[in-house]
Amino acid sequence: YQIVATERILNRILVSENKKSMLGTLDAGGYVWHTTGSGKTLTSFKTARLAAQMEGVDKVLFVVDRKDLDYQTMREYDRFEKGAANGSKSTTVLQRQLEDRDKNGAPHEYKILVTTIQKLSIFISKNPKHPVYDKHVVLVFDECHRSQFGDMHAAITKHFKNYHIFGFTGTPIFAENATMSGNPQLRTTEQAFGDKLHTYTIVDAIRDQNVLPFRIDYIRTIREKEDTEDEQVYNIYREGAYKGSERVDQIVNYILDHFDQKTKRQFSYKRGDQRLMGFNSLFCTASIDMAKVYYAAFKRIQAERPGEPLKVGLIYSFETNEVDDGCGLPDESFDTESLDTPSRDFLEAAIADYNAMYATNFDTSSDGFQNYYKDLSDKLKKREIDLVIVVNMFLTGFDATTLNTLWVDKNLKLHGLIQAFSRTNRILNTVKNFGNIVCFRNLEDEVNAAISLFGDKDAGGIVLLKPYEEYLEEYQERLAELVRDFPLPDDPLGEEAEKAFIRLFGTILRLRNILTSFDEFAQDDTLSARDEQDYRSIYADLYDKWRRPKADAALINDDLVFEIELLRQVDINIDYILMLVKKYHDTNCADKVIVADIMRAVSSSYELRNKKDLIEQFVDSINSSTDVDADWRKYIAEQSSRELAAIVAEERLDNEACRKYLARAFRDGDITDTGTAIIDLMLDKPSRFAPEGEYAARKFSIFERLKAFFERFSGVGLEFE
Repeated sequence: YQIVATERILNRILVSENKKSMLGTLDAGGYVWHTTGSGKTLTSFKTARLAAQMEGVDKVLFVVDRKDLDYQTMREYDRFEKGAANGSKSTTVLQRQLEDRDKNGAPHEYKILVTTIQKLSIFISKNPKHPVYDKHVVLVFDECHRSQFGDMHAAITKHFKNYHIFGFTGTPIFAENATMSGNPQLRTTEQAFGDKLHTYTIVDAIRDQNVLPFRIDYIRTIREKEDTEDEQVYNIYREGAYKGSERVDQIVNYILDHFDQKTKRQFSYKRGDQRLMGFNSLFCTASIDMAKVYYAAFKRIQAERPGEPLKVGLIYSFETNEVDDGCGLPDESFDTESLDTPSRDFLEAAIADYNAMYATNFDTSSDGFQNYYKDLSDKLKKREIDLVIVVNMFLTGFDATTLNTLWVDKNLKLHGLIQAFSRTNRILNTVKNFGNIVCFRNLEDEVNAAISLFGDKDAGGIVLLKPYEEYLEEYQERLAELVRDFPLPDDPLGEEAEKAFIRLFGTILRLRNILTSFDEFAQDDTLSARDEQDYRSIYADLYDKWRRPKADAALINDDLVFEIELLRQVDINIDYILMLVKKYHDTNCADKVIVADIMRAVSSSYELRNKKDLIEQFVDSINSSTDVDADWRKYIAEQSSRELAAIVAEERLDNEACRKYLARAFRDGDITDTGTAIIDLMLDKPSRFAPEGEYAARKFSIFERLKAFFERFSGVGLEFE
C-alpha cells in the first residue's frame, strides 16, 4: 500500500508536467488516506525523497501543523535516512533554506525542508513576492485533516505559481464530518487537496495486522433520575456532576483498581535491551479544570492506598481556539504564558512533582515547557511513566508503541475520536493484542458512527454534493414547515415545541448558509427580512434559555445542537441601528413602526442583544432637538461610566488600573485574563495560601463582570481612555 500511494503521487506530478495547464489547480495535487498508525510518515518520507530526485523539482516542503510534530517528524526522517531532510527552528532559518543559503550566507542546496504550517504562513505573509514562488515546489502536508489547511491552501494557491500539493491523513474530512464554518469550497480534504489518490482504511490496516483492533469498555458513572421523564438517557450530563468529588473519586479508584489488568502488568516482554512489565496509558479529560481535579485526586487517593503508587504526569497548555471543529479536539499550542494564574501555578507544581520523581529541572517557561514535553514524550515511549493526564496534547500525531490504554472522560466524535483512540493501537508484540479504551462517558453511538465513516473507503469528499435546485427545494419545504408549525408572532409553547423549533430553524440556517453562496438565491428566497429577524430573535432567546441554565438546573439538552456560528452571520451593527434612529428622528419621533423595526433588528442580532436596553432607553429619550450621533456618544460615555463605577465599587478594584486594563482591551479588540492581569486590579488581593477554589472564584467573578462590560460597550462608538 505504501508503494501504491507513492507511485500515484509521483504519477500525478508526471501527468501534470505533461499537461502544463493543470499546474496551479487542484488537479496538480491530491491526498492519501492512510489510517493512523499504518506507516503514513514512512510513505510520506519516501514520496518526498523520490519527488526531490525527479527532474525539474526544485524543492520539497514537508509541512506539519504543530511544533511537536515538527520535532517528531525530523526525528522519524533521521531514523529513515540520516540528514535526508532539513528542519528550521524559525521563519528566518526557513527563508534562508528556501533561498539555498547556509548559516554563513554561502550557497547550499536544501532539497527537502520540514517546517510547521505556522512558519510557512509567516514566511508567505512577510514575503508576498519571492523567487521561490516561481520554482517547481512540491508541498506535502502531514495530518491534512486539520482545519488550518484550508486557509494555508488559499495562501499557497495565491502565491506559488508552479506547485504540486499533496496531503496525508489518517482521518480525512468528508461531508459528514466537515464544519459549517469557513469557505464552503474548502471544508473537506478533497476540496482542499484534490482527488483521493489512495485509500488504506482502519479496516484494511486491522485486516493486514498493521494496527491493532480496539477493545472498548463503557463505564456508567452517572445514572438518570428515575422520576424525570425528560432525562431518559444516562449520558445527559450536568457540568456540576462531571466535577463532583464522588464521581471523580469513583473514576480514580476504578483506574487504580483496574490499572494492572488493563495495562497487562502481569506480562513481561523485552524491548531493546529493556525488560518491561506491561504497558502505560493516557487519561484524556474534558478541560484544564478537570485535568487539575483528577491530578489532585490521584495524589490524594494514592497517598491513602497501600502499595507502590503509579507514576502520574500532567500536561496541558493554553488552548488557542476556544471552539473546536466539532470533533472534541480543539487545537492546543505550546503556550503556557497565556494560561490563567491558577492553572499555570498548578501546572508548575505538577512539573515540580515530575522533577522530584525523575531528577529533572523543567518549568512552565517557554523553553522549559517544550523540554518537559519532549522528556515526557520520551518517557511515555520508553514506558517509564504509568499514566499521563492530558486535555488535548498527545491525542493526535503522537506514537508510542508501549501505550495500550486510553481512559476517556471527554466528549469525542468523528475524526477526533479516531485520532485519540488510535494512540493505543500501535503494534509492538504478541502481548499487546488490542488498543484498550475505557470510556467514562456514553460514547457508544459516536464510536459506531466514527468507525463506520472511517472504515468506508468510498465515503464522499465534497460538501456541496447536490445542485442548487435540490438545496432550494429542501429549504422551501423546511420554510413551509416553519411557517405552518410556528407562525409569527407566536413563540413555541412548551418544551417539545421549543426543541422542534430549534432543530427546524437550525436546519434552515444551515441550508441558508449553503444557498447564500449561490447568486440566484437572492431572488428565490421567500423568507422576508422582517420574518427572518423575528425567527432569529426567537432562536437566540431559546439559545439563552437552554444553553445557559441556572446553577441548580439540570442541563438536559445535550441532544440540541445550536447553529450559533450561523446565527452570528446576520450583518446588523450599531451604525445600521443609528441610521434607523435618525430615520425615526426625521419623522419628529412619530413613526412607531420604525421603533418596532429597530427593536426587531436588535433582537435578531446576536452581537447586539446585550445592548438592547441601552438602545431602547436612548430611543425613548430622543426628541426633535436631539443630535443623534453626538447625543448617542454622550449617552454611551455616561452610561459606561456609571456601570464601570458600580463594578469598581462592588468588586473593590483600583479604578485607575481598571480603566487602563479596559482601555487596552478596547484598543486591542479583545479582553483576556492571562497572567496576573486580574489580580493586579484588586485592592485587597487574596492570599496565595487561600484555598484554590476561593482564589479562582474571586478572579473568575471579576473577569466575568469586566468581560460582560467589554462585550456590552464594544462596537458602540465608545472612546474609552
